Amino acid sequence: MSLAKITLVSERVLVIDDEPSVHDVARGYLEREGYQVLAAISGRDGLAMARDMRPALIVLDRMLPDLSGEEVCAAVRAESAIPILMLSARAGEDDRVRGLDLGADDYITKPFSPRELVARVRALLRRAERQDAGTGGARSFDGGRLRLDLERHEVTVDDARVNLTPSEWRLLVALAESPGRVYSRFELINRVQGYDYEGYERTIDAHVKNLRRKVEPDPGAPRYVETVHGVGYRLGASAS
Repeated sequence: MSLAKITLVSERVLVIDDEPSVHDVARGYLEREGYQVLAAISGRDGLAMARDMRPALIVLDRMLPDLSGEEVCAAVRAESAIPILMLSARAGEDDRVRGLDLGADDYITKPFSPRELVARVRALLRRAERQDAGTGGARSFDGGRLRLDLERHEVTVDDARVNLTPSEWRLLVALAESPGRVYSRFELINRVQGYDYEGYERTIDAHVKNLRRKVEPDPGAPRYVETVHGVGYRLGASAS
């Protein structure tokens, strides 16, 4: 199923999950905070609602009866930068990283605290609002091969536009603030996730891997997002 281009609408949250109890909890707590809650119990219905109802954020279960949450995430991400909060009963670190590899912006395990769900939804929407507000200006690196337009939230590599997720955008902007400066994983976790994300350093590693796939001429030999072993990451290209 193809997914039409999605335009963000403030305060509207789409919950895609086949468990009625999850919908009941999410609706009760999110509506109490003033959000509009939309509900879908299958992946196909969720994709259709994402297209037609234009949510500001999607809460997505990884295990769905028709399309998997992974397939839904990939379809949404191919067309839109809508923040995605993935739900899963799998609590292992590898599973969390896998969810982020798919393009999700955050990951929460079942059973979850309703207050934590609300807090993470609020944090993702707040960061999306700041991103929409823009910081002004444009930056170019590597003789203009890599460009960041901070007002339009656009990245181009060799004049070709690159579609980044919100988390990938924040990561690249953070590195671009001080080219050559080494940022620790802890610093980047807080810049990208917006709060202490349970200390998972591999969270940032997953976002870096996804970012390199999109902006590096050769992801296996990165020239922009460089690893400084034992410390963290830096933007290797100089400003131009």
